[in-house]
Amino acid sequence: MKRKQFLALTLATFVTACTGSNSNQQDTSNVTLTVSVAASVQDAMKAVQPLYQQENPHVEIVYNFGSSGSLQQQIEQGAPTDVFISAAPKQMNALQEKDLLLTETRKNLLENNVVLVTPKDSQESVTFETLPTAKLEKIALGDPESVPAGQYGKEVLTSLKSYDKLTPKLVYGKDVRQVLFYVETGNVDAGIVYGTDAKISDKVTVTATAPEGSHSPIVYPVAVVKESKNPEEAKKFVNFLLEEKAQAVFEDYGFTKPKN
Repeated sequence: MKRKQFLALTLATFVTACTGSNSNQQDTSNVTLTVSVAASVQDAMKAVQPLYQQENPHVEIVYNFGSSGSLQQQIEQGAPTDVFISAAPKQMNALQEKDLLLTETRKNLLENNVVLVTPKDSQESVTFETLPTAKLEKIALGDPESVPAGQYGKEVLTSLKSYDKLTPKLVYGKDVRQVLFYVETGNVDAGIVYGTDAKISDKVTVTATAPEGSHSPIVYPVAVVKESKNPEEAKKFVNFLLEEKAQAVFEDYGFTKPKN
């Protein structure tokens, strides 16, 4: 009996040791990448995630969505981040000037456009040019200081010499998705968002696209953050985003490939 108990105990110890060893090996091979992403790209990035993890099962992708300005500030303050995708070069430039990026990893990932939207049931047929004379009480716009969509929207209105006239009617959103929400819920009469945001909503109507040349090119840069704990895996992820498989997903969501 004692011999059987000894053998059972020995076997149990052996199994536990092997299991613990395998578990430890598995833990060391797992990698978590924190990717800070401009709010306007969140749906497309969620769709890209399973495609990447299918090919890289050892990598877990954790997204941090927000306005490009707030994400920039988080990185500057030391928030753990491996990859940053901004909705404008401005925020990426600021990080690069402070030497917070692996500069050689910076690429132009996507392009977008700016549109004017109204609630689905609205009777107003308004364009950027007719905004000052339209019977609208509130117009939503991303905060130009921190929201790239707001910056581009302000550029459009300024080029048409209507920004100052419309300022009393403007309601500022913390990011482009909040602007879209304001329009969807009828809290405002119109809003300025990206074409990709309008495409995913069945509660708004696109009434106009910003005139060509009325704003800076809408470019989404991507880069690996210098303080990344997993720079090689982060570089692989950035490269995947530039490949045809991921770019096809972005195209489905209305984004276009950068011209350079």
